[in-house]
Amino acid sequence: MKKGLHPESYRLVVFKDMSNGHTFLSRSTTHSKETLKWEDGNEYPLIKLEISNTSHPFFTGKNVLVDTAGRIDKFKKKYAKKA
Repeated sequence: MKKGLHPESYRLVVFKDMSNGHTFLSRSTTHSKETLKWEDGNEYPLIKLEISNTSHPFFTGKNVLVDTAGRIDKFKKKYAKKA
């Protein structure tokens, strides 16, 4: 591995999946202004995720239907030419 390629300031961070509330503790270099008290009683920086392995269809095996028709209609209505 090349020297000086990877950051050396890894710290413990809590990641929270906002779609289902699942949290896990891992190491990261990301910064956050929010903190969360973890199960061990310590406070760690909180990083919010939109999706993780507990909510992603590939890992869960469940298909999530996206309302594309509703979004397309909303777009057309918003940008329709006004006569």
